[in-house]
Amino acid sequence: MLPVAGVSLGVASAAIKKAGRDDLLVMCFAPGTVAGGVFTQNAFAAAPVHLCRTRLASGAGRLRALLINSGNANAATGDGGAEDAATLTHALAAQLGCESAQVWPFSTGVIGVRLPVARMRDALPRALAAADPGHWAAAATAIMTTDTVPKGLSRRVETTRGPVTVTGIAKGVGMIYPNMATLLAVVATDAPMDADAVQALTREAADRSFNCVTVDSDTSTNDSFVIAATGAVGGAPFAEGSADALAVREAIFEVCETLAQAIARDGEGATRFVTIDVACARSRDEARQVAMSIANSPLVKTALFAGDANWGRLVMAIGKAGVEGLDPAGVDLRLDDVALLAGGQPHPDYTEAAGTAVLAQAAYTITVSLGRGDASIRCWTCDFSYDYVKINAEYRT
Repeated sequence: MLPVAGVSLGVASAAIKKAGRDDLLVMCFAPGTVAGGVFTQNAFAAAPVHLCRTRLASGAGRLRALLINSGNANAATGDGGAEDAATLTHALAAQLGCESAQVWPFSTGVIGVRLPVARMRDALPRALAAADPGHWAAAATAIMTTDTVPKGLSRRVETTRGPVTVTGIAKGVGMIYPNMATLLAVVATDAPMDADAVQALTREAADRSFNCVTVDSDTSTNDSFVIAATGAVGGAPFAEGSADALAVREAIFEVCETLAQAIARDGEGATRFVTIDVACARSRDEARQVAMSIANSPLVKTALFAGDANWGRLVMAIGKAGVEGLDPAGVDLRLDDVALLAGGQPHPDYTEAAGTAVLAQAAYTITVSLGRGDASIRCWTCDFSYDYVKINAEYRT
C-alpha cells in the first residue's frame, strides 16, 4: 500500500484478547486534516461510536488521530464503557498535543466486556514510537478479528497539482450487513477537501460500497467508516465537478468498492464470492431491497455453498423482498450468461447442467431484471458453509 502524505500509523500489543498480538492501532493525521464518518444504525451502538458521532458533529470534522483496537467492542458496557473510550482518547490527545475532540476511537471484538484501559494506555507510547507513513499493512493486520487476510489497497491519480494518493484499510468477515455492516474501514487521501464535502463523499462512498455488502444479515454494534483528507498536496479544494475532483472521487469509490468486495470474499467460512446485479427497478432502494433479500436468504446461501442449481430459492427470495406491485411476468433471472427465468417462467433453453456449471465456480454473478424501471444496484455476498457455523460457535473459546 502507498503512503499518504500527512498520515502515519503505529501498532502495538495491549494483550486485549491474546498476548503478543498487535491489537492497538494509532493513526496520526497532520494538522488541518478534515474527515467524514458514517456509523452503525444498531440501537446498541458501542461507546466509541457514540463518541465519534459527537466529536464529528461538534468538531467540524477536524481529525488528528484515530485510536483503533481489536479484540473488544466496548459495546453494551454502559457509562463505564463511555468513560473508558473518553479516557483513552484523552490520553492519546495529551501525547499528541491536540484536543481530545480531535481523537476518534474505533473498537471491534467481543461485546459486553470493558476495555483493559491500563494496558491500552501503557501501549500508546509504543504505538506512537512505531508510527510510520509506510505501516499500512501492519495497521490492516492489527484491526483483524476473525478475518483470514488483511484488507487494504491504494490508488494514485494524476491531477493538475501532481499525484493524489488514496489508501484504505478495512476489517470484517462476520456480522456484516448494511447500515453499516462488524465492519471498520478507514480511507485517507492527501487531496484537499472541506469538511462538508468529505462528509458528503463519505456517505456516498458508503452507499456505493460498504452498504452493498452482506455476509450474514447481522448489523454490528460497532460499524464505522471514515474518510480523512489531509490536504497535503496543497491549495484549496478542487473545484466541484472539475476533472481533478472527479478523478479523486472515483479513486475513493474504487478503493471502497474493492474493500467491500474483499469483505465478502473473506466472509466467515466463505467458499463462493457472489455478485448480485438487480436492474430495471423503479428506484435504487427497490433494487437494493431485492438484492439483499437474495443475499441474506439462508436457503439461497446454503444452495450456493452446495453448488445446487435450485433456482426456486432465488425466485422465493425475489418474491419475499416486499416490492409493492411486483409482477412476476416481468422478471428475468440469470446465473452469469445462463438464463434461468424469462418473463417469470423457466427459460426454454435452461438446463440443470448449465446452472450447476456456473455454481461450481468460485465467483459468479446473479442478475435479476424486475422489468419495471431503470434503476439498478450491484451488491456482493458469499455462501454459508459448515465453517461459518464452526467459526461463530467457537468465537469466544
